[in-house]
Amino acid sequence: MKKTNYIVIILLLLNLKISAQCAMCKAAVEANLKEGGNAGAGLNEGILYLMATPYVAMLIFGVLYYFQKKRKQTRKTL
Repeated sequence: MKKTNYIVIILLLLNLKISAQCAMCKAAVEANLKEGGNAGAGLNEGILYLMATPYVAMLIFGVLYYFQKKRKQTRKTL
């Protein structure tokens, strides 16, 4: 495996607090929290969840494609 692959795997495994809010969302949440509301408590996690969904779908598709391709190659060699 290449060195860059190891770096990507390490970065994916690290559990870092990531801020995924745009400037407008952040301002709205901060204003709401100053007024005593709790509307933005889970906004950042929701944004990260929505952002990760297409990547997970592509990963699943890629893994299925890889195994299907591998299975076809083993059938050709038999």
